[in-house]
Amino acid sequence: MHDLSGKVAIVVGASSGIGRATALLFASSGAAVVLGARRNHELDALAREIQSRGGRAEYLAGDASDESFAASLVALAEERFGGLDIAFNNAGTLGEMGPSDTISADGWRQTVDTNLTGAFFGAKHQIRAMKRRGAGSIVFTSTFVGHTVGFPGVAAYAASKAGIVGLTQALAAELGPVGIRVNALLPGGTDTAMGRQMSSTPEQLRWVADLHALKRLASPEELAQSALFLASDASSFMTGAAMLVDGGVSINRT
Repeated sequence: MHDLSGKVAIVVGASSGIGRATALLFASSGAAVVLGARRNHELDALAREIQSRGGRAEYLAGDASDESFAASLVALAEERFGGLDIAFNNAGTLGEMGPSDTISADGWRQTVDTNLTGAFFGAKHQIRAMKRRGAGSIVFTSTFVGHTVGFPGVAAYAASKAGIVGLTQALAAELGPVGIRVNALLPGGTDTAMGRQMSSTPEQLRWVADLHALKRLASPEELAQSALFLASDASSFMTGAAMLVDGGVSINRT
C-alpha cells in the first residue's frame, strides 16, 4: 500500500531535514522525484544519491515563496516524468523570533511568504497538473506549534503554520470531487538543523525532548514515513486531516 511505483512526486524543501528524508523514501518506494529548495549544491548531491541507488530524480533550486518557481517545478515534473501525482510542500522557516512587539514587518512578511504563501503557490500549480492526471495527493508540513501548543517568541512561525491547516481544509473540500486529496503533517520536535535553531544547546534540546510523552525528539526519517503514508494509497480515504505525528507533545503534562 506504500508502493509509489509509477508515481511522480515533487518535494519542496528537499535539501535537508524532513524534506530530504522524504525525498529519499519516496524514491526508494518507486516514485520519480522532483526536488526543490534554495540550495543548489545540496539538491545536486541528493539527486545523485537517489540516482546512485537506482532511483529517478531531477532538481531545481529556487525560492518557495516565488510563484514562478512553483510553476517551474511542476513543468519539470511533467516534462521529465510525464505528469504529477504527489506533492510534499515542506519548505519552511522559523523566521524572525522574539517578543511579538519587536518583530519587524519584513520579518513577519518573509515568514508568512515562505511558510504559507509559498505552500499556496505550490498547491496552485500542482492542482492543475493533478487535474490533468485525474487524481493526486498533496501533503503540507504544518506543526503542533500554534495548533495544540503555544510557545512565546514565534508568533510569525506559529501563525503561518496554523494557516496551513486552514488551507488544507479548504483545498480538501474543493478538490475532493476531482480525486485530489489534501492533508497536513504536523510534526513534533524533530532533530533537524531548523529545530536546532530554536534549541541550540544540549540543555535546551533535553528540555524540548522532555515535553514529549516519548521523552525524545523524532528523526527526520520517522516523519518521512508519515509523509509517505499520506502520499500513498494507504491513506486513500483521508483528506482535510491535520495529522499530528508529535510524540505526544500535544497531550503530555509530565
